[in-house]
Formats: sequence, C-alpha cells, structure tokens
Amino acid sequence: MIPRALEKHLNLLDYSLGSLWRRKFKNISVMIIFALVIFLVASFQMVTQALIRTAESVLVHTPEITIQRMVAGRQESIPISYARKFATIYGIRQIVPRIWGYQFDETNGANYAIIGLDTTKMPYGKQLQLSLAEGEFPANDQNGHVVVGQAVHRNLDLQERRVFSLFRPDLSLKSLKVSGLFDAKTDILTSDTLVMSFMDAADLFGLPAGMATDLCIYVANPAEIETIAKKIADLMPDTRVLTRFQIQKTYQVVFGWRSGFASICLLAALAAFAILAWDKASGLSPEERREIGILKILGWETSDILFIRFCEAMVLSGLAFLIGCTVAYIHVAFFDAGMFRPVMMGWSVLRPSLGLLPEMAVGDFLMIFALVVGPYLAATVIPAWRCASVPPDSAIR
Repeated sequence: MIPRALEKHLNLLDYSLGSLWRRKFKNISVMIIFALVIFLVASFQMVTQALIRTAESVLVHTPEITIQRMVAGRQESIPISYARKFATIYGIRQIVPRIWGYQFDETNGANYAIIGLDTTKMPYGKQLQLSLAEGEFPANDQNGHVVVGQAVHRNLDLQERRVFSLFRPDLSLKSLKVSGLFDAKTDILTSDTLVMSFMDAADLFGLPAGMATDLCIYVANPAEIETIAKKIADLMPDTRVLTRFQIQKTYQVVFGWRSGFASICLLAALAAFAILAWDKASGLSPEERREIGILKILGWETSDILFIRFCEAMVLSGLAFLIGCTVAYIHVAFFDAGMFRPVMMGWSVLRPSLGLLPEMAVGDFLMIFALVVGPYLAATVIPAWRCASVPPDSAIR
C-alpha cells in the first residue's frame, strides 16, 4: 500500500505534468531557448577540457627539459657545445640538439612548422614510428628526406607526388622527398609539421655549423626534473630553462584563455536568457493567477502550489539541461566542435581535425546547472509563492 504522503506527492506531480502539457507550445519554446543556452555553455566547457586533456596526453613523450639561449630578452641560436657543460650534471640521460622554425607559404598563406633532429638519439625515438601512417623517419645521414603532416600533404597537393621544394633564406630552392606521413590521430601536434634530419634543417634555415635552436634534455629520474633544471639555470644564466610541466601549463592557460574569451562572447545569449527569466519572475499570466486562486479556494495549501510550480520548473529545466548537454557532446565528439573551431584554433590556416573526446567532471555539470538552471527555478517559484500568498478572491479577479 502506498503511503498517504507519497500518494499525495505523486498526484501533485501528475497535475504538474498535465499543467505543462496544457501550455505545451509556450513551454516547448522556453525549453528550446533554455537548451540552446545550455548547449553553448556546455560546448565551450567540453571543448576546453578535451583540448587540455589531449594536450597532456600528446606531450607525455616531450623532453623533460628544453634549453634555449636568450640574448636581450629574445631567443637566439644556442651552441651545441653547451651540451658538454650540462653533461657534468648528474641525472641527465641524453642531450639532443634540435632545430625548429617556421616557413611561410605565400601561395596559400600557410605557415609550416619545420623540425630537424636526430631521432635515433632520442630515448623514445623508435616509438615515433608509431605516429606515422606510412613510411619512416629519415636517418640523420639521410639527406633530403622529410616526414610531413596530413594538412601539409593536402596543402602542397602532393597526392602521389613525393618530391617538393622549399625556399632557403637566399631564395634558392631546397629539394625534399617525402619519406613518411604522420597519422591523422596526431593531427593536433603534427598537422602543419615537417620533420627532417638536423643537417637538412640547418641547410634550409641557413643556420651556422655547430648551432641549434634549442637543446632537448632527457632526465633519468622524473622526480629530479626541477632540481636539474635549477642547476642548469645556475650554470648557464644566459639560457631559458623550460620543463615539460611548464609547457603543459602553458597549453592549459592558452586553451583556458580562449575559452574565457569565447564565453564572454556568449554574454549576449546569457543576457537574453536572463531577460526571459526576469520577465517570467515579474509576474504570472492572468490565467496562471486565476488557476492558483481556484486551487486556493478548493482548499489547496500554499506548499502544494509551490510544489507544483517547482515540479514544472524541474521537469522543464531538467529536459532542457539533458538536451543541451547531449547536443553539446555530439557537437564536440562527432562534429569537431565546428561552430567554435575558429575561436579555439586561432589564426592558423592549417587547422587539424581534432577528434576530441569530451570529458567533464561532476563539478563542471554542477557549475552549468547553477549558472543557468538556478535562476530559472527562482524565477518560477518566487512569483508562484507571491501569488499563492494573497487572498484567493483577489487572485481570480
């Protein structure tokens, strides 16, 4: 047998659902606007979290420490001979010189990221082959060979062609042959990237012999990264020492800043929704006032009327929240957050296919719920309480 109190609340809930259905067109329009606002807020939150987690996963095998030489507050080429000074520090596993830079393609306005290094000297050099869809990385003595990203391959319209040329600083052409193609799964890092041997990169950029862009340092014990970084900074004060954690933190700040900027752009939608909620809170319609007055005359208590309005608001906001978050997940997971990619990806012409997997903690959902749903619940219950508190005869006039 159902307890009397539970039966009463079930009947009140049934009345609430019937009341929603009687005003279905109005409620559906409110729910669509509600779901749209939640979709926009949830999409940006999901994109931000997915980008941060993706960056953390792809940066796992980056060098523990990166050394750059600074002159007058600007980065300059670093002598490879610096590596001999760092070799005296206990705990360093390997030091790999690297050349990296950018080349602008005037034909289509794209910037290519060019990296030159000896992959055989890297502790995880063999694992880099797993990032390729086809081919292999060129050996350091294998001149004129390069591995390209998916966007570079498309942008140069290589198709079956394997040979192309890039300009040196003196405008002479350097011929290169494609020896490998990065897998699309690594697009977030390699989409606009060309990887070649150290000597080829030095020749392409016209870098003097014995110089590099930076030095990549691999540490035997991850717990000693900060200690070794401090020793390097003390030993060579003209260098900038970057740890893997600092690089990951930079990605988090950049993505968080872009998300915050985009969220500010949503203030118009949030303001429109606030106006809608305020208009609803300013007073009930004459039909709703008359209905509350009749219920009071029939002996309903104020708490019963508030419970009905609360149930109506919860059902409407709950459905809108579920629809908004579901559509946001589909938008990010299956459509690469296409609506917001220009904001999140920046100015680059070569934009990778992200393949993001949205991940949100319970706190993120609670934040969205409190930001959007909370004001709507207050805007629904408060006017109902004000109307239910007045004498019934004045409510039905």
